[in-house]
Amino acid sequence: MLRIKEVLKEKKMSQIELAEKLDITTVGLNKIINGNPTVDTLLKIADALDEDVRNLLSPSKEEDSEPIYRKDENGNEIIIGYLKK
Repeated sequence: MLRIKEVLKEKKMSQIELAEKLDITTVGLNKIINGNPTVDTLLKIADALDEDVRNLLSPSKEEDSEPIYRKDENGNEIIIGYLKK
């Protein structure tokens, strides 16, 4: 589960402000928040919020979760979080 709304509250930032930083519409951002964004999209959001991408994901290793991978500088895949299926 994504924590984007929670992080926005913590940073006292609106969805409108984040959408402007990402150069997308608020409708597009809402679809991302309520949908299943790509890792690249999550990385862009994390960058716009000046957060580690792991802070955008609920810590969960439940069996019904799917790991999110990112390649490190050596090309190795590392788990950066989990999304519920």
